[in-house]
Amino acid sequence: MVEVNRAAVHAALSEPHRLAIVDALALEDLSPSELGERTGQPSNLLAHHLGVLASADVLRRRRSDADGRRSYLTLAWDNPVVAATALAGPAPEGRRVVFVCSANSARSQFAASLMARHEIAHVASAGTSPAAEIHPLAIAELASHGLAPLSPTPTSTGEVLRPQDIVVAVCDNAFECLGRDRVDLHWSIPDPATGTAAEFRNAFDDLTPRVGRLAEALTHG
Repeated sequence: MVEVNRAAVHAALSEPHRLAIVDALALEDLSPSELGERTGQPSNLLAHHLGVLASADVLRRRRSDADGRRSYLTLAWDNPVVAATALAGPAPEGRRVVFVCSANSARSQFAASLMARHEIAHVASAGTSPAAEIHPLAIAELASHGLAPLSPTPTSTGEVLRPQDIVVAVCDNAFECLGRDRVDLHWSIPDPATGTAAEFRNAFDDLTPRVGRLAEALTHG
């Protein structure tokens, strides 16, 4: 858990425009332009508020893993004050939740298994360029939490996606490949596949609160 300057966080969250930004990011990560459209804030005002929120570690900016010229804003979910404050709007409607990443070998497998544990929706996962197998470190990380992949091998989006699915892209490559017209929610999670077991743990930890918040929104939707 990160060390939190609660006074700074509460001060940053005391302004209505900044609370609107936090709420807009409660279910998904957004680019600055998308965030401006969602909140109706002009770019100069938005930039000011983003600076205040970033200084208080309420939100963070990530460069896209697909197109480094793009950036995405994400809430600091490891900050408990932020996690308790963000008020999610209604979840997208659909018959099934499908988590998508590029290889379907780790992040989308994590998210699908986490969501299935909530037992509130049909769940699947897929990859835009599926790997030959689920990464062994991903299987080990799931097992450490008493979970297992929902499918034995990675599967392509072409085989899995259906018209009425809620599509959650858990990586930048998948989001930018499929596009906003096909993706309902985007979570900018770094790819752990070239890293150590700690990177897989970090990805799992990044996904856990997001899946929980989506599950809560679907339950009350």
